[in-house]
Amino acid sequence: MIEVRELTKWYGKTRAVDALSFRVEPGRVTGFLGPNGAGKSTTIRAMIGLDRPTSGEVLIDGKRYEDLPRPLTTVGALLDARAVHGGRSVRGHLVGLARSNRLPLTRVDELLEAVGLAAVADKRAKGLSLGMAQRLGIAAALLGSPKALLLDEPVNGLDPEGVKWIRDLIKRQAAEGRVVLVSSHLMSEMALTAGHLIVIGRGRLLADTSVDAFIADNSRSYVLIRTPEPERMRDLLAARGIHVDDGADGVLEAVGTDPETVGTLAAEHRIAVFEVSPRTASLEDAFMQFTADAVEYRAEQEAVR
Repeated sequence: MIEVRELTKWYGKTRAVDALSFRVEPGRVTGFLGPNGAGKSTTIRAMIGLDRPTSGEVLIDGKRYEDLPRPLTTVGALLDARAVHGGRSVRGHLVGLARSNRLPLTRVDELLEAVGLAAVADKRAKGLSLGMAQRLGIAAALLGSPKALLLDEPVNGLDPEGVKWIRDLIKRQAAEGRVVLVSSHLMSEMALTAGHLIVIGRGRLLADTSVDAFIADNSRSYVLIRTPEPERMRDLLAARGIHVDDGADGVLEAVGTDPETVGTLAAEHRIAVFEVSPRTASLEDAFMQFTADAVEYRAEQEAVR
């Protein structure tokens, strides 16, 4: 388990993280979300000892990162896939990490095969494409078969096959009982991968909840109804206490009901319907609404031509 306890980090006069506390539980994928400048990267860097907190602490498996005797066996992290010595080979980079943590070198070749880099094992890191560098970073994170994984933008630079591969890998790691924290700006990927969310803004905790609950609490769901008799349908629903709004192109939007109820009422009263379908906001829609007041850098759409 990862425990963030009252974590605060100042850079000069700028407070990047403000008394932040949350826990990341094993056995599920936790998405770590927030607008640019929210403090996500600073928090992750503090988790693995790259940034020293001004106050507070982060515990991984009950210990601070700097107190772990063989850290790669406890936590694996992917922060910047390009943060590799460009003159080292792909295999050489992993061998160096393995030796630093007293890991068997056989694990290196296993992972090169697993991440699809066996064919370029002797290639220098500086010659890797972004997608290949990302796979190397993932191999490094998995090298010690860690109990916890911290992945920052893990699908960056990957092709569609690679995106699906890392998505399945992340889910499998969580299913095997590991702690998995994934930070990403791709809401569509988070919706497909994460089961739980930690959302921060301006360095503070905004939400700690399931993906489904987050969407339900921060969006509007309704049943879209397309019928040639909208007034009759509206009156029928209103008589049963169901609120109905007017949508675009003459459709009705019934709030607080379900397609089965609408369809049954229409059939009982012989009202023709062309479409009855549930509409739920995406994770991106819910996130944009929820974090609207926490966005630090905002562009004006009309000003961008």
